[in-house]
Amino acid sequence: MADTSNDQHPLPTESHQPPQQDTSEDMTILGHLTELRKRILYSLLAVAIGAAAAYNFLDEIMAFLLEPAGKLYYMQPAEAFFVYVKVTIFSGFLFALPIIFYQAWAFLLPALTMRERLLLSILVPVSVLLFVAGLLFSFKLVLPLAMNFFLGMGSADFQPFLSAGSYFDFIITFVLPFGMLFEMPLIMMILAWLGIITSDMLAAKFRIVILVCFVIGALLTPPDIISQCMMAIPMLMLYGVGYLAVKYILHK
Repeated sequence: MADTSNDQHPLPTESHQPPQQDTSEDMTILGHLTELRKRILYSLLAVAIGAAAAYNFLDEIMAFLLEPAGKLYYMQPAEAFFVYVKVTIFSGFLFALPIIFYQAWAFLLPALTMRERLLLSILVPVSVLLFVAGLLFSFKLVLPLAMNFFLGMGSADFQPFLSAGSYFDFIITFVLPFGMLFEMPLIMMILAWLGIITSDMLAAKFRIVILVCFVIGALLTPPDIISQCMMAIPMLMLYGVGYLAVKYILHK
């Protein structure tokens, strides 16, 4: 019988190559950042094109914005120039709103199903219309009340002297919150679609919402009950629209 006790069996050799790290997560993050950068650049380009278009109608835009105040003055040599620049850029932003909202929603597009992409085609125009409706509501109804209140605080020895720069800064900071506020029904529908809220939850919190709406109305409007109600009541109506949409459209 052959002696096999001294047979040498080869031992498996160990690989000295370093383990490869999985960079799929890093690539995913990098891809999202690249996509976000592209969407932001497209939005800025749309604002620039909108501002160039708005410059051709600058006189009409200025006349429209001056309706609540009337005649304005500028206190510094460059103030009028910077007012025109601000108005042009802000008008360009409004003209570019459809593109901006589309870029914002399209950033989420790769993660959406076909049905959700069809929903996106509805969300973009609706969100633009709601934002513009909020701006117009604020400018045409709430802003004149605010101007009458503030200008009415003058006296024979304390006359209002409106600066063009401060007036347009006041308009922008006053109307933009209303534009975002009018997005409430859409935001409620998205939260319900994600399963974060339900119609029962919205109904249970209605009394708290009433209080919050009037507190927000008191903070963002002049300290009189009319202006406060002019903001709080539309907020409650928008909340009601969102509730009905969640309950009867999404069935949540």
